[in-house]
Amino acid sequence: MADSEDLKPLLLETNEQFRQLASKHHELEERLHELTMKHYLSGPEQVEEITLKKRKLQLKDKMEAIVRLYRQTSVPPAAAPSPQRG
Repeated sequence: MADSEDLKPLLLETNEQFRQLASKHHELEERLHELTMKHYLSGPEQVEEITLKKRKLQLKDKMEAIVRLYRQTSVPPAAAPSPQRG
C-alpha cells in the first residue's frame, strides 16, 4: 500500500480540497519561516507563531484524513493469478 508521501502528488492533482489544504499549509509555513528568521519576536508575533503552528497541524491532520479516506475507498490493483503447475 502506498504511503502518504506517494499519494500526495496524486491527491494534489485530483482532489481540490486536498490542494486547497496543501496551499494554505504552505502559506502558513512561509509565514512561520519569516517569524523564525527574526532575532526577537514581539508579544503579538509570539502569539501568531503559536497560532500558526496549531493551524498548520490542523491542516496536516485534515490532509492525512483525506489520504486515509483515499486509501480506504481506492481499490488496490488485483494481483495477477499465478500460473498453475501440474
